[in-house]
Amino acid sequence: MTVQDLRDALRERADGPSPANPSRHEQVLARVRRARLGRRVTAGVAAGAAVAAAVVLGAAVMPGPAAPETTVAVRPAAKLPERFTAPDGTAYRRVAVTTIRAGGADRATVRVPVTGERLDVAAVCEGDLQVNTGVRVAVDGRSSGPGFGRCSARRALQPLTVPTGAREVSVTFDTTTTGTACVVQGGTCRPVPRTEGTWTLGVYAWTPPDAPVRPEPVKDLPDRLGGRPLLDARTGMWPADDTVRFEFDATGRSFGLDQICAGDLAERLRFEITVDGGVGHGSGCVVWRSGPFPLAMSEHKTRPGERVVVTARITVDGGHPHRPVRWSIGLYGE
Repeated sequence: MTVQDLRDALRERADGPSPANPSRHEQVLARVRRARLGRRVTAGVAAGAAVAAAVVLGAAVMPGPAAPETTVAVRPAAKLPERFTAPDGTAYRRVAVTTIRAGGADRATVRVPVTGERLDVAAVCEGDLQVNTGVRVAVDGRSSGPGFGRCSARRALQPLTVPTGAREVSVTFDTTTTGTACVVQGGTCRPVPRTEGTWTLGVYAWTPPDAPVRPEPVKDLPDRLGGRPLLDARTGMWPADDTVRFEFDATGRSFGLDQICAGDLAERLRFEITVDGGVGHGSGCVVWRSGPFPLAMSEHKTRPGERVVVTARITVDGGHPHRPVRWSIGLYGE
């Protein structure tokens, strides 16, 4: 029996996925010590308990056939569980995990089987890094998505793009940085000190819910933003509503657009905006639950009195019809 066979057998016999417990090793060893010291426990029973504990401990730490498992530190990896369920019912299953230093010249590569399931890459970070902390993600040497920014203990997820027809891919996480981060004080660039940290990075296969789960409603857009009044607003739900069109007479030299979203994939939604059929540009979406409005208005030039037609086409990176995103977009004029 291989190590992977042993892992699969233990997983099947368990009631569910193993909990994220960084103290698992200490608990197992303490239980062995109690068994050995028990006055009423025979030597044969104590030996059996020690062997069983050794099997459990071995299953937790022995490396599998894939190199990524051998690079995982137990404590950070606990933050990326083997399995979890998103609020909309999507089931996530971890297929690879590794760790690298944040803000350092470090990289790691994992091999990921491609079975037709949708894949996401997940990241959490331990540390307090403010600059030059991003992780770039590449699949078979080609960039995949925007990567991850500042070090944060909050788990972030992004879709992983794989080549058509691939059966296995190499996913590389890279924190190698160039240049020196600094702040300008009195005309002098003073380097910003860095602190150490650790990224835990994983690849997950996910299965969407059997039926669409409707996101919570979005809040009403503010009546004024950036000194501009709200002229018009539209709401909808992707993928059913994937196009927005505004048509109006310009009264000033510019207008603004801003948007908010709701749903597990809200931060993946993109508005591809074109004005009068010109070159389009992309604009993302944010979730607004409380506090000040997260202003991220895009500004567009106009001529007073001209007729303006604005079209926004809506997509979701790595989306699925059973994972809808609710959106609201507002037009602000002068």
